Amino acid sequence: MITPVIMAGGSGSRLWPLSRKLMPKQFLKISSDNTMIQETVLRLAGLNVTAPLCICNEEHRFVVAEQLRAIDALGSIILEPEGRNTAPAIALAALSELSKGNDPIMLVLAADHVIENQTEFRRVVQNSVNLAEHGKLVTFGIVPTHAETGYGYIRAGARIEDSSQDKKHEILNQVQDDGVGVQDDVSVQSEQLNAFAVDAFVEKPDLATAQQYLDSGEYYWNSGMFMFKASRYVEELAKYNPDILNACKLSVGNTSVDLDFIRVDADEFAKCPDDSIDYAVMEPLCQVEGSDSVVVVPLDANWNDIGSFSAIWDINDKDEQGNVHQGDVVSQGSTNNLVIAEQKLVATVGIKDCIVVETKDAVLVAHKDKVQDVKKIVEQIKADDRCEANLHRQVYRPWGNYDSIDFGKRDQVKRITVKPGEKLSIQMHHHRSEHWIVVSGTAKVTNGEDTFLVRENESTYIPIGQIHALENPGILPLELIEVQVGDYLGEDDIVRFEDRYGRTSK
Repeated sequence: MITPVIMAGGSGSRLWPLSRKLMPKQFLKISSDNTMIQETVLRLAGLNVTAPLCICNEEHRFVVAEQLRAIDALGSIILEPEGRNTAPAIALAALSELSKGNDPIMLVLAADHVIENQTEFRRVVQNSVNLAEHGKLVTFGIVPTHAETGYGYIRAGARIEDSSQDKKHEILNQVQDDGVGVQDDVSVQSEQLNAFAVDAFVEKPDLATAQQYLDSGEYYWNSGMFMFKASRYVEELAKYNPDILNACKLSVGNTSVDLDFIRVDADEFAKCPDDSIDYAVMEPLCQVEGSDSVVVVPLDANWNDIGSFSAIWDINDKDEQGNVHQGDVVSQGSTNNLVIAEQKLVATVGIKDCIVVETKDAVLVAHKDKVQDVKKIVEQIKADDRCEANLHRQVYRPWGNYDSIDFGKRDQVKRITVKPGEKLSIQMHHHRSEHWIVVSGTAKVTNGEDTFLVRENESTYIPIGQIHALENPGILPLELIEVQVGDYLGEDDIVRFEDRYGRTSK
């Protein structure tokens, strides 16, 4: 049985302002009505897999749990205290499984890829299981469609013979000897595996070099997807990067369970080197003379890592003028554009090959040839200490969400939605008072020593320094308007005394 390991880290800064630090692209609906992490799990349907093991950071833990729970696929979630790249993250997953007495075949997937031909994806994965069972470290190489400079490449070497084929032929011969027609045994299939030893992993090339790679037919795009037994990954990591392995062992050796999450030792993990699986294991292993332990299996399934807005334009249907429009968009004399309108009417006149993205709190306008530079805008916003790099105007919490609809020097207005049965922490503020006006539903309010219900079109007032709490006791969502007034309105002016989500103040 395969254990899917979903890598859900990353900030997706090239897709700003859709993607932000606290709600990056893997948790957004980019290509369907499901989010990207949900699509990653759903495309495994039909494979013999366990519930997924997800690796994410502390800030995203509730989003991951909620989105996986929504598709009935909540498995284990390991929290990285801080990002240390893919090699340590995969080590945490492998060591966690081995500590439970398991040694599964791990299918390592990124949470932010689009694969349109899911049938072909599942076929290739299933046909690669035998390689992993026999100790190979499999990477899936994307069959290139053009000379791409934004991806790393894998150079394929000698073809790998699949030992399972001999076994299949033995079964077929036995069936014929027993006098049974082969066509009567539909469960027996013989399919030539297309797999090659990896000669080298290659960095992102310039355009001329990328064209040479494409023309040679020997190179594949590096997808960042892998398959191997947990013990084999640990074995090779011990050879080539023992510092990573030792730090991860100490981290996993002192874990704690918090709600749906597995927390590793933060102090030990902080000592772990930062390295990718390619640099830490795959590249040094494939350079060993005579080694065919690293294997590339070609995958031709309309794969895209959605690394820029141009990729979103590529995967979506276009109108007669080559435009992709999402939301309320009116276009006149404009061609080959991607226009996304989340909140307002967006109109374009006479523009070509452009990206226009409107969200509640930011607008991006860029030429398609410059979309890789969007990350530079994010870096500038961060340097200016602006919140738009980290947060959307609408912020999701485990109890629901809030939308900051207006902000002044000494006041802020939020629209708050609390899910049925959920409760915000028992808390207080040093610098602000709050007025709550219920728009729909019923609120159960704790205000100092008093607890009472506030119904639709009713309100209550929380003074500065008052211990308080908000709860939705009903079966429908609770919506209210919160007006904050004070000399400081930051989210860090919250002292939590009790919280069902493990966020009490230290």
